[in-house]
Amino acid sequence: MKKFDPSLYFITDSTNYTEEEFLYRVEQALKGGVTLLQLREKNKSTREYIDLAEKVHTIAKCYNVPLIIDDRVDVALAIDAEGVHVGAEDMPVATARHLMGDDKIVGATTKTVPRALEALQQGADYLGVGAIYPTTTKVKTVLTSTDTLRDICNAVPIPVNAIGGLNKDNIDVLAGIPISGICVVSAIMKADDPKTAAKELKARAQEYLL
Repeated sequence: MKKFDPSLYFITDSTNYTEEEFLYRVEQALKGGVTLLQLREKNKSTREYIDLAEKVHTIAKCYNVPLIIDDRVDVALAIDAEGVHVGAEDMPVATARHLMGDDKIVGATTKTVPRALEALQQGADYLGVGAIYPTTTKVKTVLTSTDTLRDICNAVPIPVNAIGGLNKDNIDVLAGIPISGICVVSAIMKADDPKTAAKELKARAQEYLL
């Protein structure tokens, strides 16, 4: 397994952006200090997903930031991405681990301690837990309490990231919870200045990382 820093985990959303604008925003976020990058595309064809992933991967490599592909192990393998992330309704963690191999990063979304322990047993390298707040992204979200987040952090030895509607003004709710980082989408993707937004988020996140 590769070493990685999950402290500022940026999940992309290309909705309403041209490819040029999207890639520009991704690079600005990387310049601002993003430490882990996930490409999430729900509506592209496999060919389109691979084409965009190759372009994003090229940019990410310039900043030595691992690229995680959401859901699609085939796309991750096709471009030799550093990892894949699977949600509750996606491929089982054990299957993703088997296909990706031991040297790649496999992340999982979990909302309960039993699910977190199951993902750990199946080979997950990190967990995303949430949604802490309602989100504006086009994915189904179920809110997760900070008490559950804390319980999951205390139950597993791998990094746990909070996700869901987080921004620099509302992450105080995470104080005292032993998270390893935060996952954000809109707080960077929709920012007027993605680079500055990433820089500010990273600074705020560092206040809470134990």
